Amino acid sequence: MEINVVNRTSRAFAVAAVVAVGLAACSSSGGGTTTGTSASGTAVRGGTLTMLGVGDVDYMDPNVSYNTVGNDALRLWSRNLYTYPAIPGKTTDAMPDLATAPPAVSANGLTYTVTIRKGAMWDTNPPRQVTAADAVRGLERTCNPAEPSGALGDYLNLVKGLASFCAGFEKTAPTVSAIASYLKNNSISGVSVSPSDPLTITYTLNQPATYFTDLLAMTNFAPAPAEYLSYLPASAALAQHTIADGPYKIQSYVPGRSIVFVRNPAWNASTDPIRKAYVNQIDVNETGNESSIQQQLEAGTAAADMEWGAISPPPSQIPSLIASKDSRLVVGPTYALNPYMLFNFKSPNNGGALQDLAVRQAISYAINRSELVQDAGGPTISPAQTHVLPTGVEGSQNFDLYPYSTAKAKALLGSRKLTLTMLYQSDSPIQSEMFQSIQANLQAVGIKLTGIGTPAADIYTKYLEVPAVAARGVWDLALTSWYPDWYGNNAVNYLLPMFDGASFPPESGNLGFFSNATVNNLIQQGQTAVSQSAADQDWAAADKAILQNVAMYPITSPEFVGFHSALVHNVVYVPYLAQFDPANVWLSK
Repeated sequence: MEINVVNRTSRAFAVAAVVAVGLAACSSSGGGTTTGTSASGTAVRGGTLTMLGVGDVDYMDPNVSYNTVGNDALRLWSRNLYTYPAIPGKTTDAMPDLATAPPAVSANGLTYTVTIRKGAMWDTNPPRQVTAADAVRGLERTCNPAEPSGALGDYLNLVKGLASFCAGFEKTAPTVSAIASYLKNNSISGVSVSPSDPLTITYTLNQPATYFTDLLAMTNFAPAPAEYLSYLPASAALAQHTIADGPYKIQSYVPGRSIVFVRNPAWNASTDPIRKAYVNQIDVNETGNESSIQQQLEAGTAAADMEWGAISPPPSQIPSLIASKDSRLVVGPTYALNPYMLFNFKSPNNGGALQDLAVRQAISYAINRSELVQDAGGPTISPAQTHVLPTGVEGSQNFDLYPYSTAKAKALLGSRKLTLTMLYQSDSPIQSEMFQSIQANLQAVGIKLTGIGTPAADIYTKYLEVPAVAARGVWDLALTSWYPDWYGNNAVNYLLPMFDGASFPPESGNLGFFSNATVNNLIQQGQTAVSQSAADQDWAAADKAILQNVAMYPITSPEFVGFHSALVHNVVYVPYLAQFDPANVWLSK
């Protein structure tokens, strides 16, 4: 299988690395190799947790970081208003972190009021209370002109006044002084601090959004201390001068090599319901490789406790580890689409044949999904996906409109003979094998398929994000992947950026340039629905309409597979981290 160190953008373009195993799993209760958790016994405090892996954080900046490895690090030293707990069965439920309780929501669904816990402190000298003004500053920093957050599109037009605030900020010089000046003299009209309580903040929305509480679990809404105005956002200088409000602080950070987290003396466990912080120190080594790391973890060496970042057991070892029911192995379901197949609606090739619904339906019938699942490691770790919304996402319903049938494919194609080009990641063994399988499937119904294999680093920036490339017909079909920016109530994060016809690359993740009035209307209705049940109906209807119009061909939603030393306990996989949660494990004495 493969894993992507993902910049979880609403466009979901950036894929930083390709190694083994799928990303983003949902934990369920229990233990062993089927649940996303490996925990038992009485908690032990103390010791140093050693994590080995590959892949560095993108930025040591909570409001700008947009990398799953960045989330791993932030979990330890930076707190969100809401976040996902390391509790089996609840790892995708946004729960209060810095917030005292769920938001107070107005009857019309337009205002959300959040109060920050008293006693949550910054590691300053002397320690200082985290305030609502810090939360305002954090959100404002996400659209800074030096390095804006990739997740900005998730909420830019939702929070009242944010779009105009960011439009002005974008025109500001990307310097420390200019940024500080803009923040001092401008504000977001829809975000305010209570005049009677400096710990209470209110967000006003342009429209109801049943998913806004889940959005508040993103690091983009995390508070930022005033001291950050002395550094450029996401800069190397800021990375060496972070201020913690979590249980750990960064003692040392050597980019691409190592991170050392030690206890934060300003942190009070009574103010943090998410992190138990059993271990005294966490040492991260980012210079390993999957084979040597797996050997060390299995051997239980003193310098190998848990995986870090984009690392997992070697693919060749996963079947035997699963078969042996090794208690150190954790497998859990994901909410990812990885990969799925795009149709290029702008392609002029074959007389614009891909704009013909019957042609897209024929291609869908012609593909044997079970063969592609085998290419990805088999159904145990790569179960088939036949619709957009993965199981467990709000509005998801199970259906398959295009079961494998060469007879139906040939009937729909008639006498047409097509020549198509598929774009895929050449450095992904899975996508390379899938291309060959699809090529053979289409040949069986009279379609000639050629391929453009390109490295993961180029597939978006040189192809999928460039409208002119699609318009020239450089590619007709493409294999790509999608991971959500947040979890829980997040159906909109699949449907809106991927299929809404109001926006196309590079501004959105609608990489196939699909537009359909029915789908657009259903997405809009789901966004503005006041009740969750009404939104779920719209999401389900949109999902089916997308497949009826064959905007894409879903293939698999891969499993997460991870491994840890027998010396580590309370190991729980949290999808948002795309790894085990280091803030809640303990070590054998």
